[in-house]
Amino acid sequence: MEEKKIICQDCGQEFIFSVSEQEFYREKGFDNEPKRCRDCRRRRKAERRNNRDNDSDRRWE
Repeated sequence: MEEKKIICQDCGQEFIFSVSEQEFYREKGFDNEPKRCRDCRRRRKAERRNNRDNDSDRRWE
């Protein structure tokens, strides 16, 4: 197994999908390689979390 270079679908930057990350994905049963770099994954996760928090706040208004 070798490191893979992948282009982030959000920012277009190249990032490395390391051997240890590939092993982790395999252990967790993930079939697909990541499509986003680490920064974009974090940003997207934070956006989803904020949207979820905002949605739950609105339910109680």
